[in-house]
Amino acid sequence: MKKIIAAVLTLALLCAGLLTALAEGQDLLDKVLAAGKLVVGSEGTYPPNSYYDENNNLTGFDVEVGRAIAGKLGVEYEPYVADWASLMTALQFGTIDTLIEELEPTEERAAMYDFSVPYTTIHGAALVAGDNDTIVSAEDLAGKRAAQNDTSLWGQRARNYGAEIVSVTDDYQTYELITTGRADVTLNAETAFNDYMAQHPEANVKIAFYTEDTSTSVVPVRKGNEKFLAAVNQAIEELRQEGVLSELSTRFFGFDYTQE
Repeated sequence: MKKIIAAVLTLALLCAGLLTALAEGQDLLDKVLAAGKLVVGSEGTYPPNSYYDENNNLTGFDVEVGRAIAGKLGVEYEPYVADWASLMTALQFGTIDTLIEELEPTEERAAMYDFSVPYTTIHGAALVAGDNDTIVSAEDLAGKRAAQNDTSLWGQRARNYGAEIVSVTDDYQTYELITTGRADVTLNAETAFNDYMAQHPEANVKIAFYTEDTSTSVVPVRKGNEKFLAAVNQAIEELRQEGVLSELSTRFFGFDYTQE
């Protein structure tokens, strides 16, 4: 059944890609303005960046940044919630307009997308069980079991450090694997770990060390959409100057990560 569902989803995304190809030559900004909405990919399971609150409303730092950018463009914000791998596929085929979920620019991604100016700069960290004293630096990750989304940049970094990847689809699985001892460590942005520990003070976890990597969040834009990219950049800069980004960062992270 899962294979059938995956095949149907792939076919739907391919059809969406064909429709996008037919509209080639039209800048994404024109499409968004004509539709009156900005379709933004979000996981919904990555607090404090994207999650459902007690009233089952989608919120979080990146969600609210997306709403604010849509507002600057003069359109409605429409979330498209899925797991990370599905979101990247949806972005590739044009099912969504963009993805605002702590995405970092890489050379591989730059071959397919242009990037907005950064809107956050956050340090990475390693989380382990509270009684784990065997991991205190990146050199200790070799041979350890790292709970990571296999397609994420943090998963790639853990693999580069020599860790064995224990694949997960969301952060809830990640923390369960760490707290039950089925994984030794996980790498992520420090904001994700700080939020988890604040929400779960009883959890037997700790930050083992901070990595030398910094996570710079950008808005990805499919190639050939210069007007859309310029509009997003203008929106981000206006939100920064107006203090909106700082306010959102402080509200959801407890610190202003929007300044370099």
